[in-house]
Amino acid sequence: MNVTGHTRRSVSIRDVATASGVSYQTVSRVINGHPSVKPSTRERVLAAIDELGFRRNSTALALASGRTRAVTVLTSNTTHYGYASVLQGIEEAARAASYTVGIGVLESADEADEADVTAQVQRSADAGGGLIVIAYDPAGVRALGAVPAGLPVVGVVETPASPPGGDRPWVWTDDREAAYEATRHLLSLGHRTVHYVAIPSSTRRTSARTTGWRQALKEAGAPQPRPVQGSWGPAGGHAAGRKLAGDPGVTAILCGNDDLALGVIRALHEKGRAVPGDVSVAGFDDAPHSAFLTPSLTTVRLDFTGLGRSAFGLLHGVLEESAQIAPHPVSVPELVVRESSGPPPEHE
Repeated sequence: MNVTGHTRRSVSIRDVATASGVSYQTVSRVINGHPSVKPSTRERVLAAIDELGFRRNSTALALASGRTRAVTVLTSNTTHYGYASVLQGIEEAARAASYTVGIGVLESADEADEADVTAQVQRSADAGGGLIVIAYDPAGVRALGAVPAGLPVVGVVETPASPPGGDRPWVWTDDREAAYEATRHLLSLGHRTVHYVAIPSSTRRTSARTTGWRQALKEAGAPQPRPVQGSWGPAGGHAAGRKLAGDPGVTAILCGNDDLALGVIRALHEKGRAVPGDVSVAGFDDAPHSAFLTPSLTTVRLDFTGLGRSAFGLLHGVLEESAQIAPHPVSVPELVVRESSGPPPEHE
């Protein structure tokens, strides 16, 4: 009751629709994590939900449907930009649909016992609801493969080498196309070739980002240098950058993520090589700090938050029996050209 003694009317879905200027059916699609809603519309509806304090009664919904309104996300990392942004998107969509989200952190060591992975997956399955596995590394791939038959699950994966079957509920961003476009951009500036500092792959095979980089070089008839293996963070980029900085033939470097690029730029600076005057550097993901580096970083923007929303939307459709499982890519990568890329010295 409010201070006047009158019971305050709860906010309805139609109130949210009126406040955000859309139909109540659109509000319902946002609440249920449906991937077809435009990002600008989704943001407007979510803002109205927060402003009005609209909440669906998850307990009543669970009792009425007989289903646990919860999902568990299995991931080996919660801090790297891509992982964290996927988690953010899952949480936003789940909250709007009145689902709770639990997070299980996987053992990330390559030699982690298969039985331990299976046991962790089973514990998550026993919690009820559905499961989302972020399979960007070997631990995630093993966990995705250990999910028991019949458990509702969605995998957030690297770009598959070939279109997966309809029975594989996966979502991904097109990393191959993104790396291809970034490499073509650097080549178009006049660089003879582009060196690559790679992030770890989810499998022992070549990653989609490496494949896209190599494809662009091959089509241009450019030399294909051996990739330099990095890690996920700036320290790995710094170590790789030190290897490349001493070679005067290196004039362009594509990095597997923006944190690697940060380390590479530092290593080049320490060797007295200017960016982009001597060496152009491009990153991957468009992490928030990329626009504020000196020089600001040319990179490829991937919508990881939208990917997380789509992962929940796909799982939600399965849990509510309102959608068929369908693997699909999410969003188109966008090349963001900033200050860190330019022509090689001989072209100035």
